[in-house]
Amino acid sequence: MISTSDFKRGTKIEFKDEPYEILDFQHVKMGRGGAFVRTKMKGLRTGKIIEETFSSGDKLPKPELVEKEMQYLYRQDDLYYFMDTVTYEQVPLTEEQLGDSKRYLKENMNVSILYYKGEPIAVEPPMFVELEVVETEPGFKGDTASGGSKPAVLETGASVKIPFHINVGDVIKVDTRTGEYIERVKG
Repeated sequence: MISTSDFKRGTKIEFKDEPYEILDFQHVKMGRGGAFVRTKMKGLRTGKIIEETFSSGDKLPKPELVEKEMQYLYRQDDLYYFMDTVTYEQVPLTEEQLGDSKRYLKENMNVSILYYKGEPIAVEPPMFVELEVVETEPGFKGDTASGGSKPAVLETGASVKIPFHINVGDVIKVDTRTGEYIERVKG
């Protein structure tokens, strides 16, 4: 059980038979009444964000979450296939189950898949991925001094803003949490 006094950003709880992650919380103490905790939570299965108020000292169950290391194999039609690196069992997931993480998946990449009561609910790619730029406007001499950016399409179909000096064929490092360009990879 997790008490409201133990709440932190990222804490996972079970609320109304669904797993949630706490995004934000605030302890509030009223003058005469009891204290309470306002929370903003994201449903791990649905991605829906809700706000809920709990009495101070309430205890909530910890969700039955299991994280498995898996390898992304390939995509066929609307299914993405992953292989458990321990049992070699293959698991197909839909685009809805992948969410935004599908924009960063490369074949043979290792990812973490979060299971809730035996069902896969979320895919977490590595924090940083190295992807090739396949489409962007050419850079012009002198553009590097301006510090601006231009749109680019990566090998996985993801769109990111990159500096002017990056060209088609360059490999860049991208932060999968924010979708932002980090640096060009020397190669």
